[in-house]
Amino acid sequence: MSQLHPSPLLLFAPGAGAPSSSDWMRRYAAALAGVGRVVAFDYPYQVEKRRRPDPLPKLVAAHEQALQKAKASATEPVFLLGKSMGGRIGCHVALSTHVQALVCFGYPLCGQGDPNKRRDGVLKELRRPVLFVQGTRDALCPLPLLHEVRQQMTARSELFVVEGGDHSLLVTQTELKRQSTTQAAIERAIVECVQRFVTSVCAEFDTSQAP
Repeated sequence: MSQLHPSPLLLFAPGAGAPSSSDWMRRYAAALAGVGRVVAFDYPYQVEKRRRPDPLPKLVAAHEQALQKAKASATEPVFLLGKSMGGRIGCHVALSTHVQALVCFGYPLCGQGDPNKRRDGVLKELRRPVLFVQGTRDALCPLPLLHEVRQQMTARSELFVVEGGDHSLLVTQTELKRQSTTQAAIERAIVECVQRFVTSVCAEFDTSQAP
């Protein structure tokens, strides 16, 4: 990356069911440390040990507050990363707060897995680039439906498909054997994809900032 800007901030939001201290979040946060400055946080209901997520406005406000707390400078490139709900809330934040791009790990496109309850409105409003990392076994985001939504989006979007991956991007042992790979190797490939995405977006940021 160019030295015109500091290392990118990767604000990392958890999913609805597990906080930033979960094994999944800790594992990915550690792996992504080579991509940028990772800052993970929890939503208020998670801090207070409540199971039910707060209403959308409160989640968005908490996400925005976490971003302001994490930012080191006004010129720092900011990427909003999130698992499931954390990615969806990040998309809402990006509608009113300037960020470079977003990375959604298992975007929850269908509420409760119901294709008739699409959470695609915010995606169609987005103007910043977004990378979707999705598993083929994720009932909350059928890939044909995501493809349809992506065609309707104004923002540039990229998709990394985890063959056999579930909502948490975990692959069954049977499928790992079929692919002659390991879960660790798949997660390395995911992180490498995020690295390429962040690098490409930062290169565009450099160009826009050049005198």
